Amino acid sequence: MIDPKLEGKVALITGANHGIGAATALALGKHRVKVFASFFRPPCPYSETELKRAEKTGIGGDILYQAMQQKPISHLVNQFKDAGMTISTLEADLADESNISKLFEVCEEELGPVDILINNHTHCVLETFDPEQTSTEGSGIFLSTAANIDAHFVINSRAYALLMQAYLKQYLKNGLNWGRIVNTSTDAAHCHPLNISYAASKHAIESYSRSAACELGKYGITVNVIAPGPVQTGYILPEDEEALAKSTPLGRVGNPEDIADVTIFLCSEQARWLTGQLLYVGGGYRIPQ
Repeated sequence: MIDPKLEGKVALITGANHGIGAATALALGKHRVKVFASFFRPPCPYSETELKRAEKTGIGGDILYQAMQQKPISHLVNQFKDAGMTISTLEADLADESNISKLFEVCEEELGPVDILINNHTHCVLETFDPEQTSTEGSGIFLSTAANIDAHFVINSRAYALLMQAYLKQYLKNGLNWGRIVNTSTDAAHCHPLNISYAASKHAIESYSRSAACELGKYGITVNVIAPGPVQTGYILPEDEEALAKSTPLGRVGNPEDIADVTIFLCSEQARWLTGQLLYVGGGYRIPQ
């Protein structure tokens, strides 16, 4: 296995209590990176009993995805401790601007200044322009509103931008000369019917990332974007998983570890000459022309 030369680095990763975030945290820990894991459990429409039942059955769908979102981060902390790896955590709503700088302050106090920033958290409420497409099933599909648009851009786009800015501020303060930023978008950022504000906010992340790559390169920081294809983080129904697998050249949907491994590469020394790039990581499900 190639040594990514990350031992002793400090990584701050958001959205780390489940799915891609948790898998990435573990992958970093296995390379002896000290991990500061941020997470947030948003309000949930399902009861605790319903969530536990969904997690027990393991059948994909909205309720299982929300059960994963509600997981305490103790399960990840225990895995780190059992393996002798280093982790600190903080639950923080990144819609609150004051929590952005707090993450970096607490991380520096507990683990040291941040070398690697992985923005992975997300906010997603299904939205449409078309009243005929609205639905009350599951978490629902809603007509777009100012409040819903704002929520997507505040949590996804604005928080990503402010996290990058706070990262650079701490980086310069500490006189660092090596840095990595990896941002998570989606392979449907250009167009996602029935999920319009989510897609638009993810597209904004890609623009912020390219600008950051241009501006931060002189400081020794690379900035790249991962656009995952269909990844089973709980939300994919069994019948949809089969159809998606048939539409994917590599013949299956993804798992969180698939994304984590690519993230490790983007953080590695081997990726030192790679910046400002958008990588579609989805088994060929979406191949840009």
